[in-house]
Amino acid sequence: MNDNRRSFIKKSASVAAALSVPGLSAYPREEVKMAQRTRPYVQDGGIKFALSMGPNSERVPFAKQIGANYAVSGLMRQPEGSTRLDPWDPELIKATKAYWDNEGIKWVVVEGPPVLQSGESQTRIKLGLDGRDEDISNFIKFMKNLKTYGDVDIICYNWMPLISWSRTSNEYVGRGGALMTAFDYEVMKAAPITEHGEISKDQLWKAFEYFVNAVMPEAEKIGMKMSLHVDDPQVDVIRGVSRIMNTVASFDRVRAMYPKACNGITFCQANFNTMPDLIDVPTQIRKWGSEVINFVHFRNLRDLSGGQRPSTHLVETFHDEGDMDMYECMKAYYDIGFNGPMRPDHVPVMATEIEAGRRGGYTTLGCLFAIGYMRGLIESIAKSS
Repeated sequence: MNDNRRSFIKKSASVAAALSVPGLSAYPREEVKMAQRTRPYVQDGGIKFALSMGPNSERVPFAKQIGANYAVSGLMRQPEGSTRLDPWDPELIKATKAYWDNEGIKWVVVEGPPVLQSGESQTRIKLGLDGRDEDISNFIKFMKNLKTYGDVDIICYNWMPLISWSRTSNEYVGRGGALMTAFDYEVMKAAPITEHGEISKDQLWKAFEYFVNAVMPEAEKIGMKMSLHVDDPQVDVIRGVSRIMNTVASFDRVRAMYPKACNGITFCQANFNTMPDLIDVPTQIRKWGSEVINFVHFRNLRDLSGGQRPSTHLVETFHDEGDMDMYECMKAYYDIGFNGPMRPDHVPVMATEIEAGRRGGYTTLGCLFAIGYMRGLIESIAKSS
């Protein structure tokens, strides 16, 4: 007991001596407390976590159960044998909105819009072929009616004519036997060119500038955000078709064509991560900010090309195991005050889905894992900021 008492007195004396050191005793007590949050915490840091899903998708009940209450969705499917409505028809857009409203989910983005992303119309527009003026006029009708009748103000589109995002395998075996999508440029080089032959970068840039000049003034009038997606992957040519949206400089060039809020970017972060002129993803997020970044595809990948830029060989991983620092990416979105829609992208195919024959990066279980991971990241960041 005496030994314990002497030990306590010695420790107390040591503490008193420390507090008598100039500067320590005068240090304001409130300044040594844990830093307080600089802004109040809100669910998901204010970001609109969304799933890519159409009306009547199997994901809809999952989305409601996990609280991912925003939809990246196309239009309602029209019943076989019914009188076909044009995609810009107000009735079709109103029916789609009514479906999502009934589910308690907000429709926030159309990704891969009709006219611009499917059929011969997208080929005419993106290659600058005869007939594009009528197609562009129809797209503007769709854009205006989507805003008026659908209450949707973001359209995610790309400038990849003929060949959209491309992979050479959807059965790359990953963690625990999950199946992942992969791209190997050496394999792709053996694929034949399309019937349109060689398509130059110059042709694509001229067609794109023509589109911007026609569409962006109309988008600005109605408050629509045209949100451009990167080419995926970022190699220069696939099957004879050049790729132009594969560098940071290309996006800056597009922004300079019409530097207004309507001319924005879908930040598909894993694609940007493999660009030759990127410093790093968090830096680029902070550079462009929430005025330019309208919509985020939150995804990860692993480069298998030995550090080549752009990557010529890659695999798309689970969100928590690729090359990117996902915490720092999410922190950058939080720091810029991003409060737009963000969805997981290109997830592995998991057990039970594999056995059911599912493939291709948009399966449900991987998306659910991703949302949980994203929510954990943003809560940690928001509550410690």
